[in-house]
Order: sequence, then structure tokens, then C-alpha cells
Amino acid sequence: MTSAQKRTSTSVRPKASIPPIVLLLMGLGLVTGISWLKGNIFSQSSKSLNTGSLKDRISLGNKLLIEADATPEKRAGIAAFAKGDFEGAIAQFEASLQKRQNDPETLIYWNNARISKSALRMRIAVSVPIGSNLNVAQEMLRGVAQAQDEVNQNGGINGVPLQVKIVNDENDPEIVKQVATELVKDPSILAVVGHNASNASLVAAPVYQQGQLVMVTPTSFANNLSGFGSYIFRAVPTIRLMAEPLAQQVVDTARKTNIAVCYDSQAPDNVSFKDEFVAALVAKGGKLVPTVCDFSNPTFNPATAIAQAVSSGADGLLISPHIDRLDRAIDLARANQGKLALFGSPTLYTIKTLQSGQNDVNGLVLPVPWHPTVFADQPFGINAKYRWGGAVNWRTAMTYDASRAIIKGLEQDETRSGLQNVLRSPSFSASGSGNPVKFLPSGDRLGQAVLVQVQPSGSGYDFVPIRP
Repeated sequence: MTSAQKRTSTSVRPKASIPPIVLLLMGLGLVTGISWLKGNIFSQSSKSLNTGSLKDRISLGNKLLIEADATPEKRAGIAAFAKGDFEGAIAQFEASLQKRQNDPETLIYWNNARISKSALRMRIAVSVPIGSNLNVAQEMLRGVAQAQDEVNQNGGINGVPLQVKIVNDENDPEIVKQVATELVKDPSILAVVGHNASNASLVAAPVYQQGQLVMVTPTSFANNLSGFGSYIFRAVPTIRLMAEPLAQQVVDTARKTNIAVCYDSQAPDNVSFKDEFVAALVAKGGKLVPTVCDFSNPTFNPATAIAQAVSSGADGLLISPHIDRLDRAIDLARANQGKLALFGSPTLYTIKTLQSGQNDVNGLVLPVPWHPTVFADQPFGINAKYRWGGAVNWRTAMTYDASRAIIKGLEQDETRSGLQNVLRSPSFSASGSGNPVKFLPSGDRLGQAVLVQVQPSGSGYDFVPIRP
């Protein structure tokens, strides 16, 4: 298994407390790891549900949301769940996990089925872009799945098991608004983990705030979310804490002072990242090279953008795309042909960047809130290798942290308003993927950045931590 193949999984318990189902999965993972990971962890295909009704986007285990690589057993388990045959569903989901260990949807449904007849249970929702970006959706789902599995295997939240409702929002603002409205109306939902892209979270936030339902987004960096409302939280640090170390790396280490910028004006998080980066760059003595380069522009031309940046005297290029428009960013890196040093936003930390970019993104430096090798001795990362068959990336880790924060909060108060009060408390702290999860008064995560660089690794490329 190459290091690039290992990077996108999610979680596991310590060896001493691993239940039989996990032991079975571990053995199968050792036998079929490489071929199985290729077919699952890095699957790029997904079935869009743009034409589906809202009810077709939400599932506890009664609907198949991820069509890609769905086993016959998984389909049978979902059919059994829909009929109320939870024992049959459990058996089928276990059989499916034997074939596809790293399928987070199946693991969540397995846990949900096991407690569907329980008189007491708590329920949260996770909203991810299955229809528009399956890789990112699965990365996020692995974080929730691990947190749910761990808490349930250890007796639940104060003895009450946790169910997770999965939602496919496709990072589409119109769909997101409908989803948020529906979740607010569902009294069984105590909190929401999500959304992914900032344009999605910014649409959902006012709905949750008005409906007094806690939202903890694991991946949305837009500055507009900071201090948005008392029910809105982030499991990632502010974008300034991501951008400033990169600017320092650009000026002090890479010795690049004239930087051109290409960003997506329709991606609020990357607009925020661009703004914070430029401010830090100028403060450290660097200069912004005036160019017009917008990934959202229908007439965007990578060759023209590079030629303009070079002719304007740039010696470096910041690339800050929307998560669902990575192709244009990779095309820009390809057109660069090594002319400019490349720097990027956390959005570019994906397997697609490595696999499609190859040598064209070699040397690219970007900040992330978490990296598996930096927190290699933490239980989360160790357990991930058992559960999913490989290391995971920052989206899985931050989604795990968002889930862990909610779980810790529910241990102290099981109501929506009570949970919000607990998370807002200055003394609140929850164990997570690395550093403890603590929230600032703004609702942002207290944390810091890890700088990584694309470097050759084995037969491909990998994101390797570097010192600023």
C-alpha cells in the first residue's frame, strides 16, 4: 500500500477493548487491504441525487445514499432496515463490512440498527456532499462513524446509545437550506455535524441559529462564520491561523516575495483564505502581484493566467479553489510547468490533487489543521489504521472532533439549548484527534496549523509535514 493510498481513512479502538466484529474486520483488512482500499477509500464516483426528493437524501439505514461500490449485503441490510427487521439488517451490514471494511455509511447503519429497538437513544445528524464530492463526504463520514462506534461500544452517552442520521446535501445552497429546515423541525435531532463547504454552512447557519439547533462544522473556514451565532461552532481554527504560517513560509523560508493569487470568488472560505494570506504576506514584507485569476469565471484559462502572473513579475502563486472545482486548480498547476513556486489553501489537501496533479503539484505547500504523522501517538490515529485500513486526513480528524465535542456536551446536557450552553462554556474541553477540542467565544476552534508539502513518496506523491 502506497502512502498516498493510506491517507484517506478513519478510526479504531485500542487493542485491549476491540470487540469481535473489529477483530474480524482487522483480519480481513490485512488480507485484502491493497485492492480493497483502491476500490473504496479513493473511489471518485458517486450517484447525484439532484432530482431526488428531500426524504431521499436522509437516512438512518433505510435508504442507500452511497451507490458506489455498494455490496449486495449492504443493499440487503438497507432493505431489512426499511422493513423493521433490524436483526436481519445487523447481519447483512456485518457481512458487507467483511467485504468493505472502510465503508463508513455501512458502519453507521450497523450501529443504528443495533439500537433501533432501544427504548432510549440520542440522535444527531451529519450532512455531507455525497452527490457532488464523494471522497470528501466519505472522509467526513468516517470521522462521525468512528466517534459513534467508539461511544456506543463503551456504553453510550451516560448509558444511552447514539444514532446518526446521514444527509446528502451536495454542497448545494438550495438543498442545504431545505435540509437545515427539515433537521430543525425534527425534535429527535440534538445537533448537526456539518456542513462541508463554507457556502453551504453559511446558508445553513441562520436556519440552525433561529431554530436553536447546534451546528458544528468540521471543514468550513469562511470568516463570516466566526461569531455568527450562539448555536454555530467550528471544529477548525480560524482561517487566519491557517494563512499566517503559510505567509511566513513563503517569505522567510521559500524566499518568495512577489506572489500572484488565483482563487474562487464563489467559495467564501477560499476568499477568506486569500484575504488573510495577502494581509499576512504584506505584513511580512511580501508583495501581491496584481493579476485577474478566478476559478469561478467561465472563461478561466490556466495558460493565460500563468502567462499574466509571470509577465507581472511573480515568483510564487497562491492557489485557493472551491472543493468541488479542483480540476481547474490542477489545470493551473499543470500549466505552470514549474515557473512559479506553488502554495495553496487547505482545500487542496485531497487524494485527487496528488493523483491528478502528480509532478505538476510537486513542491506545493499548504496549511492543514491536522496531519496523521504529527499526532501519530494519539489513540484516534492508531485506531483509524485498524478500523479503515490506513491513515486518515484532516477532514476525517476534524469531523471526529466535531462529533466528540457534541458527545461530550450531551454527557452534561441532553437538550438542544443545554448542549449549546455547555459548548459555550469557557471550561468546556473534549478529547479529540490530537489537541483537545475547545471553543473560543466566537465559536471557532482553538488550534493551529500544520504546514505540509507535496513530495515524492514511493511510486506516487504524498503530503509531508514541514517546519515553517
